[in-house]
Amino acid sequence: MAHRLLHGTLDATILEADHLTNPTRATGGAPGIFRKFVEGFEESLGLGQGSTRLYATVDLGRARVGRTRVITGDPVNPRWYEAFHIYCAHFASDVVFSVKAAQPIGATLIGRAYLPVRDLIAGQEIERSLDILDASKKRLPHGPKIRVRLRFQDVAADRRGWGRGVGGARYPGVPYTFFSQRPGCRVTLYQDAHTPDAFAPRIPLAGGRLYEPGRCWEDVFDAISNARHLIYITGWSVYTEITLLRDANRPRPGGDATLGELLKRKASEGVQVLMLVWDDRTSVESLGMKWGFMSTHDAETAEYFRGSDVHCVLCPRNPDAGSSAVMGAQIAYMITHHQKIIVVDHEMPARHSDRRRILSFVGGLDLCDGRYDTQFHSLFRTLDTAHHKDFHQPNLAGASINNGGPREPWHDIHSKIEGPAAWGVLYNFEQRWRKQGAALISSSTSKLWQT
Repeated sequence: MAHRLLHGTLDATILEADHLTNPTRATGGAPGIFRKFVEGFEESLGLGQGSTRLYATVDLGRARVGRTRVITGDPVNPRWYEAFHIYCAHFASDVVFSVKAAQPIGATLIGRAYLPVRDLIAGQEIERSLDILDASKKRLPHGPKIRVRLRFQDVAADRRGWGRGVGGARYPGVPYTFFSQRPGCRVTLYQDAHTPDAFAPRIPLAGGRLYEPGRCWEDVFDAISNARHLIYITGWSVYTEITLLRDANRPRPGGDATLGELLKRKASEGVQVLMLVWDDRTSVESLGMKWGFMSTHDAETAEYFRGSDVHCVLCPRNPDAGSSAVMGAQIAYMITHHQKIIVVDHEMPARHSDRRRILSFVGGLDLCDGRYDTQFHSLFRTLDTAHHKDFHQPNLAGASINNGGPREPWHDIHSKIEGPAAWGVLYNFEQRWRKQGAALISSSTSKLWQT
């Protein structure tokens, strides 16, 4: 069958399968009631293979574009009822649905079902029960089927239109996002952790104004210092020994404090300081030395705050329940958690008000060693000043502060978010904390708009 281009959005729902057999089990073709009894008996006693763990995938050509959760307890008629909104630009002759039995290592293919792409081009919603076939596209014993619902919308028929961009103030935002677009927000953009006064390019803006570059870690320092109720931080790495302020021409009271000292001080003032730091499972401590493949200092950070008023939780990147043992190990040890956010309460723009608001930072800069840099990205000149206590060079063997460098330069972006969108960042942290942290979030956030 000829391949056709699917360029647009594909809404696909995998509803259920029926009359499934399992070639990996001696009872895989037995009547359904008997199979449920045997698998339930094995599962309860921890004998044999236990329950069959079934999931389904969606493929366009060679691209995997969807996968359901794993269903247990029903080896014959699993019901997923799982929907996918798929942005696609794929050449394919069929939409392929594969049903698989998850194993401790890998998965066993039960069979595949095919829905021709030509049936979707008209854009009408289709619901069908498709035959599940073997590798030779022949029907399997017992005639298993999978029921699916699909609707394709060509990019040309999408009024929001791929590639058309933001058409104006009425643009409703990217669809199907967890947090919808909100009006009344402001974003401050940063390049690098600091911008010295000597870096002043003339960038004209509308209204005859000139662009004023932000200073990320200065703003982070001020935001943390001014917090009264909460400071929430997530990071791939958070290192307590760094200092946020290092420009001698732009001092701040208390600017020589390390990040760890600053957070401890705020916690001692009654501010709720919660941290979710990625748990690098390669981190070990042996013969009095702390070491980790990624050098994130996660164990050191947790130990630094242990017994203090700062609540620091190390969070591994856990695989979902449907992953195989090999995939689970790969995710746990090799896949990092790169979310980097800071959320604080802050004074209102009208400083005479006692009410507080939420201020959030999101981006690419971790609060850790090696990240402080300016637009000059010096390799040597700052080794006795800004980087004297923050030398970072993991790529060149033998490079050190005592050998005169060179340090590793660091270029990244970050942002400060104000307005309703900043609350979305707060809600994201609270959701993660309840799942990975502990029940320590107080009612302080609800008091912010009541004072």
